[in-house]
Amino acid sequence: MGIINGKNFIDRLNKLENEIWFDGEKIKGKISEHPAFKGIINAKASLYDLQNNPVLKDEMTFFLPDKEEPIGLSYLQPKSKEDLKRRRKMIENWAIHTHGMMGRSPDYMNTAVMSFASSASLIKGRENCFPENIRFLYERAMEQDLSLTHTFITPQVNRSQLYLDFSEKPISAKIIDRNEKGIVIKGARLLATQGGLTDEVLVISAPRLFDSEEAFAFSIPSNTKGLRFICRESFVGGESSFNHPLSSRYEEMDSIVVFDNVLVPWDRVFFYDNVEAATDFMNQSSFYTFAYHQVVTRQIVKTEFILGVVQLLVDTINVSEYQHIQEKLSEMIIGLETMKALLEKSENDSELDEWGYMRPSMIPLQVACNIFPRIYPRFSEIIQLIGASGMVSLPTERDFDSDIREDLNQYLQAANKTANDRVKIFRLAWDLSMSSFGTRQTQYERYFFGDPIRLSSALYKNYQKDKYVEEISKFLDLKN
Repeated sequence: MGIINGKNFIDRLNKLENEIWFDGEKIKGKISEHPAFKGIINAKASLYDLQNNPVLKDEMTFFLPDKEEPIGLSYLQPKSKEDLKRRRKMIENWAIHTHGMMGRSPDYMNTAVMSFASSASLIKGRENCFPENIRFLYERAMEQDLSLTHTFITPQVNRSQLYLDFSEKPISAKIIDRNEKGIVIKGARLLATQGGLTDEVLVISAPRLFDSEEAFAFSIPSNTKGLRFICRESFVGGESSFNHPLSSRYEEMDSIVVFDNVLVPWDRVFFYDNVEAATDFMNQSSFYTFAYHQVVTRQIVKTEFILGVVQLLVDTINVSEYQHIQEKLSEMIIGLETMKALLEKSENDSELDEWGYMRPSMIPLQVACNIFPRIYPRFSEIIQLIGASGMVSLPTERDFDSDIREDLNQYLQAANKTANDRVKIFRLAWDLSMSSFGTRQTQYERYFFGDPIRLSSALYKNYQKDKYVEEISKFLDLKN
């Protein structure tokens, strides 16, 4: 079948009838028509339509040698630097279409599945490991253009390094049975962004494990019996794109994933009961490398969008002559150009791995993923500082359609914008930095790849420092 379009995606999602709980109620009827979800579902559908656009199709798709149908380019296993750049261009196209606001656009998980399949040989021949099932998921995902979400994180019961879950009933999802049909999972996992809004959910163990019952990985349909998604409060401010220009379109929703004696068939299991394999697979596969490459590409597009918003704010209220304003925008420009340079360096320094796939250089990507969680909250602050009190008293779309329109036109006009346009700009800035949607974006980017301190620690451990120490040792003529 190959690539799908937006209608295919929405129809398929509605037919799944996934068990989704929202505000204390199980959702019934078409999920695509629910107020909390229809904005993001339509936005996601527009991405699938984009890959069918005749103008962009060559940038969005590729062909496998033995297939006639076009495949989404985010599934491409790169074998050259040119392939890496093709992948980046495709990621950019989708990110530009959603202004970098969709952290779980389909290319993120497509990239994850591609990277797992590219590294499947890592677990070949190991106990309780089935690399062929990983490759089968990859083939199935390409052929059907599947949408996926994933869940890595265990519930935050006790974050002590030595904590072990000895509760009578499992809290963190774990294997409670193994039988002729497969493994049975009970417990929960956190933070499945777009949980319940995809065809499948990929569940994989994080590297730091003490319990073999939590050492597993698999992918199952989102409507599997016993699987349910418990959503947080919606951050959709309303359907009006005037009042809520971002949240009405890009509120992705995050969910807790509950496994209530979920049977995972053997042909869906990647590995189980093998802590070493779980650790090696996450740390040595190409997952982080390609995921970082996708994420940094999206974050660059998002930064460009934010810079555009801030400059428009500056122009609207005519404050560009002030040096403190120039300093703030220069801070954003420095962040943007640093991210761009790191991404380009990762591609320029890419090398073939042991299986013949071209991996971007990890260190520049690690640096970028250490920088962005620090600069993104500052970008939000800059928006707030420049918008100042103008971000607080903002009328709505209905106000402009009421008898007070003339008052608004008179008192809310800007140096070079009508009142209506000025409010549109300020509402966008507010939705980006101050609304519940905007503050979730800040927290999301701050912890996208986990604890920023842990990311810094990983960078320190991976960075080759010995040659610099040798130079100093030679300079001082040290004996040891």
